[in-house]
Amino acid sequence: MVVAAFVAPFLLEATTRFVATAARVPGVRLAVITSTPAEQLPPVLKEHLDGHWRVDDALDPRQIAEAVAGLSRQMGRVERLIGALEQLQVPLAQVREALGIEGMDVQTARNVRDKARMKTVLREAGVPCARHQLVSSAHEALGFAEAVGFPLVAKPPAGAGALATYRLDDIGALRAWLDAIPPRADAPGLLEEFLVGEEHTFDSVTVGGDTVFSSVSDYLPPPLEVLRTPWIQWTVLLPREMDDPRYDGIRQVGPAALRALGVRDALTHMEWFRRPDGSVAVSEVGARPPGAQITAMLGYVHDVDFYQVWCDLVLRGSFTPLERKYAAGTAYLRGMGRGRVRAVHGVEELQRDLGHLVVEAKLPQPGQPASSSYEGEGYVIVRDPRTDVVREALRRIVSGIRIELVEAQ
Repeated sequence: MVVAAFVAPFLLEATTRFVATAARVPGVRLAVITSTPAEQLPPVLKEHLDGHWRVDDALDPRQIAEAVAGLSRQMGRVERLIGALEQLQVPLAQVREALGIEGMDVQTARNVRDKARMKTVLREAGVPCARHQLVSSAHEALGFAEAVGFPLVAKPPAGAGALATYRLDDIGALRAWLDAIPPRADAPGLLEEFLVGEEHTFDSVTVGGDTVFSSVSDYLPPPLEVLRTPWIQWTVLLPREMDDPRYDGIRQVGPAALRALGVRDALTHMEWFRRPDGSVAVSEVGARPPGAQITAMLGYVHDVDFYQVWCDLVLRGSFTPLERKYAAGTAYLRGMGRGRVRAVHGVEELQRDLGHLVVEAKLPQPGQPASSSYEGEGYVIVRDPRTDVVREALRRIVSGIRIELVEAQ
């Protein structure tokens, strides 16, 4: 029997699904370390969890370590320490090393968490990626811009999910960024060359340093354009065919990047570009399950529960080869403006024509506040054995559904 602790700062919907799945893994006794009091745990967790430890800050390695020590006294020694959030990977690794718990080490966690360090490691290993510089002053930023040229991408060194990420098209935009978020020695900013081309993901399972599973998905349009155009509705497509020649490059570069970063046993989420000349460049890597419904879609295309796949991997070290049976895609529904959802238009016709393809949906509801996330007010996931059918369904959904927002009075 494996004793494990799942660190979940806040038990939001997606995180709760991961914890609930982990709690049902055979041969595992699971506790949760969270800021949520025991009496407020969702019923699905109360039923299956073997332990609970509340902390004030579940991103603080000292508090995590104290929680692990307390749970070990109650349940027996904690042998696995896991978490699904990007921001948790370094604190978890620090606690594992301090307490002698198996799992990703601190150096690897920092390699995949610190985006400047990541690109330095990749470039030193000969893995193609964007030119970059960690800047701590306006002088350094202006020097990098002069050397590389515009456009540039500005982001925090330890960002996640494209948060606080900006495209800078000219010197005026760079100076505006410097004024708004002035970099300092103790709070540097990261500037990168702006990569041009198709943007994709490379989601993979690595066991013992070998990539034993991989999946590619297509962004349309690229996430940075989605961030720059808040009303645009966008899609992620997981094609059924993984032998597409467009993916030949990443099948070589992806595993090489993971080896360079030191990833040995993990599910990772990589974003990459296929340039106009067909060459590949890695954008960044996260050592955690992918967001934006990609984890769910990985399940739909392989006809498995991919939350279960991840839990088996990190809790038991087991992974079973998967057969790709379908294509799947998500359309993200976003309204123009601010305020609340007044109405959702176009659903009835699409439900009539495409309803048989829908496997999961979260439609915006009237009165719902406009989302602050790039994922928008709702989404629709479709699936079919034929990639072209899924691609066309996504096109029709994003062009046929309109979210009407209204300012609060």
